Amino acid sequence: MKRTIKDLVNLKGKVVLLRVDFNVPMDDGGKILDATRIKNELPTIKYLIGQKAKVVILSHLGRPDGYDVRKSLWPISLYLSKSLPCNVSFCNTVIGDEVKERIKILREGDVLLLENVRFYKQEEACDMKFARELASYGDIFVDDAFGVAHRKHASNYALARLLPNAIGFLMEKEITNLTEILENPKRPFVAVLGGSKIDSKIKILEKFIEKADTLIIGGAMAYTFLKAKGIEVGASLVQDDCLDIANNIMAKASELGKKILLPVDHICTRGRNPKVYIVTRMSVNMVGYDIGPRTIKLYTDEIANAKEIFWNGPMGMFENSLFRNGTRAIAEAIASSKAHTSVGGGDTVATVNLFNLAKKINYISTGGGATLKFLEDGTLPAVEVIQEKIR
Repeated sequence: MKRTIKDLVNLKGKVVLLRVDFNVPMDDGGKILDATRIKNELPTIKYLIGQKAKVVILSHLGRPDGYDVRKSLWPISLYLSKSLPCNVSFCNTVIGDEVKERIKILREGDVLLLENVRFYKQEEACDMKFARELASYGDIFVDDAFGVAHRKHASNYALARLLPNAIGFLMEKEITNLTEILENPKRPFVAVLGGSKIDSKIKILEKFIEKADTLIIGGAMAYTFLKAKGIEVGASLVQDDCLDIANNIMAKASELGKKILLPVDHICTRGRNPKVYIVTRMSVNMVGYDIGPRTIKLYTDEIANAKEIFWNGPMGMFENSLFRNGTRAIAEAIASSKAHTSVGGGDTVATVNLFNLAKKINYISTGGGATLKFLEDGTLPAVEVIQEKIR
């Protein structure tokens, strides 16, 4: 088990470099549109300030190419000022003399938020010189940024190798919940996977064939599986170079006695005709965009019998209201299930929020790629470098 912040002693007066994930959506005026990720970090921050540490926060926002005022963390410092029982200041840089001076005058129990670490190309390059400069500012490193823990960057992976370290409450919660899914799921365990491409989910498909009892597949990814079975899918999105992979996954499921459920009807359009069709068999010029009513019944019946459910990926092109019904039906079935339910992935979380179902889901992972990578491998690069708990 990795060391957590509660294992750290004598934090009073120590400078704690805290890596978080404040990658929140903002409009062009700097208004925060969804503060969920900030709220998720508040317990860790409040604990550290309660221990009278001097808290210096590092985060990224978006994927800027150098400095971009639209990606500044300044608006987040204002949000923190209203949310924390301490003084919160902001520094418009990440390294240099100004940072040193601001930390020097930081009082115990107060917070300093540094600017977006991705304004520096050295961050994503995991530059050790850059990391050593950051490390020189602190006594202890705490990593609570689960959303980027699958990446080896300077402010998470490299910093953890340079300072005494621990994970924060959010990181601990993510690791605990995802490990439980992998190692001790309730039975029957149903994994619901959607999205467009198989090649980005090969490992997670293979993992769930081993771990789950039933694998429900939706989204455009399903058409590759259907074509691999010799079923006509018209002009729907198919990855022809993944047909063998789809066949291998289905063969593995059969060998292990696991179920794979695929769509039995579809919501389609024909050619350039905007009319929407519900069909069980597609003609060559049809394109599938969502699962049909018979598939919804098939999938929701399976979900109703589950004791453990993990969901990642929409069932169709849910961004378009014409093709949203399948995803909505699956989301509502999962939310009303008596099973232990977990959701992970950016589009999936957005779907749950769109339908106002978040409060009915047992666990919503804050990671996108990090969640899937952890489920694939059982660990993450930025987690591996954290010191083990002393027993």
